[in-house]
Amino acid sequence: MIDPTENLVRMANQIAANNGHWPTHQECVERVSGHIRKFWAPSMIAKLRQNAEGLSDLARESLDHV
Repeated sequence: MIDPTENLVRMANQIAANNGHWPTHQECVERVSGHIRKFWAPSMIAKLRQNAEGLSDLARESLDHV
């Protein structure tokens, strides 16, 4: 069984991977953070912030902008 926090890390990394193609790094960060802000519950974001181990660099930076 997958740990719920591990699942959140996996999903955040997937979102980052799928949005890492925009022309500028800042636009990538904005797209990832915007997606998380729009579609994730505050409790999911809080849980990810508590245990961000395993996040990609883009996912980690984007989480700071949510």
